[in-house]
Amino acid sequence: MSKLSRRVVISGLAAAPLARPAIIRAQSSSKPVKIGLLSDMGGPYRDVGGPGNKVATELAVADFGGSVLGRPIEVMQADDQDKPDVSTSLARQWIDDQGVDVLADGAASSAGLAIQQVCREKKRIYLITGPSTSDMTGKQCSPYGIHFSYDTYALAHGTGSAMTKSGGDTWFFITADYAFGYALERDTAAAVKAAGGKVLGAVRAPLATADFSSYLVQAQASGAKVIGLANAGTDAQNCVKQAAEFGLTHSGVRLATLLMQISDVNALGQKVCEGLTYTDSFYWDMTDKTRAWSKRWSDKMGGMVPGLLHAGSYCAATHWLKSVKAAGSTDADAVVAKMKALPVNDFYNDNVKVREDGRVMHVMYLWQVKPVAEAKSKYDFCNKLATIAPADAWRPLADGGCPLVKA
Repeated sequence: MSKLSRRVVISGLAAAPLARPAIIRAQSSSKPVKIGLLSDMGGPYRDVGGPGNKVATELAVADFGGSVLGRPIEVMQADDQDKPDVSTSLARQWIDDQGVDVLADGAASSAGLAIQQVCREKKRIYLITGPSTSDMTGKQCSPYGIHFSYDTYALAHGTGSAMTKSGGDTWFFITADYAFGYALERDTAAAVKAAGGKVLGAVRAPLATADFSSYLVQAQASGAKVIGLANAGTDAQNCVKQAAEFGLTHSGVRLATLLMQISDVNALGQKVCEGLTYTDSFYWDMTDKTRAWSKRWSDKMGGMVPGLLHAGSYCAATHWLKSVKAAGSTDADAVVAKMKALPVNDFYNDNVKVREDGRVMHVMYLWQVKPVAEAKSKYDFCNKLATIAPADAWRPLADGGCPLVKA
């Protein structure tokens, strides 16, 4: 796809970022309520979010009845290219010129932090699903930022603590060279040390690196028992694949996939991923409700199965719409107050609290990719190893440094 055609996708149509399409709705004279997703549409996080997040959000809108406060609901999506400058430009243009009521997704953490700053200035709610840095609800928290899905603290303390306690007490990190990678390495290193382990070193790789061989050689040379992959998407996939090709895991080294999702297992193949563990709050095959919702999503996505960010996008849009209805307004201050007062309920969350710093307190789970021989169907990838209660999964409120938290 060309750079120009990737730039913006709005309701399925490509356009330049500063274009102002006239949207005519013959069925209603009411001004639509607009949900705007800034997503990775062609980069390393496309499969874990991308078009699937728009489908999930549209399912939330459909389940809500297609309108709120007597106004139709419109879902928009643009390619933020994982770049802070592009994200900032799109966020400002959507809010100022197109009257977008709420922004969502964000993909890369660096882009998400930029979107959060614009939303703070413009007094718009930001439904954070793609970015994972725990700084979103920490030192860079916002009165208008609500962080769904996951963050680096929960990922680190789920996988990092478990692997250290099971014998992986020396670590070396291969880290994505931007905000997300730094936060994931930082939070995992803290969890490893708290569990009695040591960090022997780290190396940073640019986003969208194709060849990780030199980084893997450095990691192996360190003598660490665990190589922590503080990356995601195709970066993590390339690391896992190349580590398998080098025979690292057969030499006794363990891989810690600190941000892994079901799309990664599907892309790499279950055989390559056998035995890998990861932390997540959603798996398509958890319950009858998750299976039913996943089938609806899958039917619109060509047979794929959804991951955490797709479920999180549904959750975020649903909770925002319920809060708009309860507030009787789309005003950000009124709605965010309702979002923090009302429990989060949907097909995979049951009475989940939204904390004052904006963190959604999901239950988290530790999953392990099962052997191919144990799979009963095409996407039967994982066994649940542990359930992690919210109080244990998420950073304590007092430790985040969020200015919104009262001492």
